Amino acid sequence: MPLPKLTEEQRQDALKKAAEARQKRAELRKQLKNGDVNVKDIISKTDDPIVSRMKVSSLLESLPGIGKARAQKIMQEAGISPTRRVQGLGSKQKEILITSVGK
Repeated sequence: MPLPKLTEEQRQDALKKAAEARQKRAELRKQLKNGDVNVKDIISKTDDPIVSRMKVSSLLESLPGIGKARAQKIMQEAGISPTRRVQGLGSKQKEILITSVGK
């Protein structure tokens, strides 16, 4: 199925909206890194489109002391696909993540 044809104005609006979403996700990751919010708070906000579209790996890697290898290990133990987004997590996976990172 081909992509819909957008006018230049629609295209610019979509690009602006996407850039704003990326900035908000970056701010959320920064707050995680600084300890202003915790994983439990983030996971409970799955109705927020910014949070729900965030990759779980990105969420974990934003935490202090967790790099790519440890994030992959945690996700593997919880049975979470490397490409999974927060909105796609099951209740048991959420519980495992919260207990694994201890925050």
